Amino acid sequence: MQTTLPDSKAQITGRWKLLAVVAVCAFPIIASYVTYYIIKPSSRNNYGALIDPRQYPIPEAKLQVTELDGKPSPLEQFKGKWVMLQTGPSDCQDACKQQLFAMQQLRLTQGKEMERIERVWLITDPQPIDTIVMREYDGTNMLRVNGDAIRAWLPVEPGGKIDDHLYLIDPLGNLMMRFPKDADPTKVKKDIAKLLKASAIG
Repeated sequence: MQTTLPDSKAQITGRWKLLAVVAVCAFPIIASYVTYYIIKPSSRNNYGALIDPRQYPIPEAKLQVTELDGKPSPLEQFKGKWVMLQTGPSDCQDACKQQLFAMQQLRLTQGKEMERIERVWLITDPQPIDTIVMREYDGTNMLRVNGDAIRAWLPVEPGGKIDDHLYLIDPLGNLMMRFPKDADPTKVKKDIAKLLKASAIG
């Protein structure tokens, strides 16, 4: 009669090895999660203002985000990526174009990390967009949104409006940072670079 003891020991050893491999692979993600979602960085270390997502959950149903042709296109589709977000009317004047250009350049300056970032422009009215603007900022996700709902959701500086700001959404779908009006691109770049470096999420 043969004993199964050697096989049992081998199975136990194999399981411990598998657990060790899983732990090694999972550690960077767990550590980054703890750093940015439990041990939150002090706002003194950031240029942008940190936002508590519990106070500003994304109201998907109210936002009614759609493609330009009216097809539903919720922000949830960008989960897993960092999202630079701006919003405003379809009549994109100088300040709007400067923000679109800034998002384009901020993504490019992240080098090999740029694929972790999406650019989103939420348009607050149903009017057509200038085709020149669409071509010039190709790669930006241009979506329509319920204007009243977006104004009720996004936090602004005292006396400001949502069009003034660039916002950042994390890979878990949390609104997490707001940059000031006429933000310094170099400082914004540093904030984004720090977040990408510290987080293995997204």
